[in-house]
Amino acid sequence: MKYSASSHHSQLMYRIIIYGFVVIFCFLFLVPVYGAFTTAFRLNRDIISDGFWALPNPPVLDNFITAFVQGRIQIFLGNTVVVTILASLLSICLGCLTGYAFGKLKFRFSTWLYLLIIAGMFFPPQTVLIPLFRLFNFLNLLDSLAALVIVHVGFGLPICTLMLTSFFRDIPDELRSSAKMDGCNDWIILGLIMIPLAKPALTALMILQFTWIWNDFLWPLVLIKTSTKMTIQMGVMQLRGQYGLAWGSQAAACLVATIPTLLVFLFMQKYFIKGLVMGAVKE
Repeated sequence: MKYSASSHHSQLMYRIIIYGFVVIFCFLFLVPVYGAFTTAFRLNRDIISDGFWALPNPPVLDNFITAFVQGRIQIFLGNTVVVTILASLLSICLGCLTGYAFGKLKFRFSTWLYLLIIAGMFFPPQTVLIPLFRLFNFLNLLDSLAALVIVHVGFGLPICTLMLTSFFRDIPDELRSSAKMDGCNDWIILGLIMIPLAKPALTALMILQFTWIWNDFLWPLVLIKTSTKMTIQMGVMQLRGQYGLAWGSQAAACLVATIPTLLVFLFMQKYFIKGLVMGAVKE
């Protein structure tokens, strides 16, 4: 009985500690979110007089109107949508090809080539800023959305290759052998068998790629100079007030910029979680 009571007490203390850390983490995460909401729905003069944390009384939509009319964030949103969707789809499509090749096909130097591609995950983007800048300048791609797409495809391919190779390897080889006996080539096997089975992994990759590319600030800052070609992260920075401060309109633009990624995650979270834990439990 003493041992049981002691064990129950230890479990209770463990839960209290875990829940305490969760509450603290949620609080630290929600504080800036709360500040963004309260700032977005108040005028700059109210923010200056009452501070960032005061509740809007009453809430106003002037900052959102300013962000769209004067800040033209709809242009930045359109550019970001084009870059994010194209780069995500291209990196995942190429990842399907490389993942299938490394996961199911046997060829010379496949291991070394696989390690070479995966090594791209461990190189900080800052190490290739100058070489890529000079390369795009030489190719006349500087200050274009194509340059952003190419960069994000290159940096997204390693993680796509890693996840899809692991997933395709776990698919029984008997499926591929049976399809081969029925006269299917590898393109048909990949398109009709492997990719449908990899839906959880593909959805997880789509969410990860979409989020990373949408929120990227470094590469647009380096490669884009024309205002009409900027992405939403740079567009928020471009918002300026009469005295160089535009807290309200910038907060409103930030809230608008978070809506697409939030919607993508909300509608795909079931597949996202399933894709992340794939392979952890063997049936």
